Amino acid sequence: MILGIGSDLTDIRRIQSSLDRFGDRFTGRIFSEVERARSERKNDRAASYAKRFAAKEACAKALGTGIRRGVFWRDMGVTNMRSGQPTMALTGGAAERLAVMTPPGHVAVIHLTLTDELPYAQAFVVIEAVPEAVV
Repeated sequence: MILGIGSDLTDIRRIQSSLDRFGDRFTGRIFSEVERARSERKNDRAASYAKRFAAKEACAKALGTGIRRGVFWRDMGVTNMRSGQPTMALTGGAAERLAVMTPPGHVAVIHLTLTDELPYAQAFVVIEAVPEAVV
């Protein structure tokens, strides 16, 4: 069963402007160490950060909270499965919200897709509850 859906469109130029203006203060406040390490290795650094920013916004929408009610930017991080497929790792208030949303006897699975085409980056998040026996 679907618990939440979220999408976001982010302007890569806006993220580049924040990187230029605030640098490590911006990335340290918004992104996890894993996200920063991955984005800093990319030639298209701003696009990489923009996709991750869009994913956080989309995830917050899927959680039904936005960036408030105890859910903070760094509580949501883009990670990759062994296959390379992106997903979200939740901690803190985001993980707590997900636990509240997930029905007993179920496990939450977060589906994430990312794309970018200058000047935009886009993310879609679907949070699904699957029976524990299936996982």
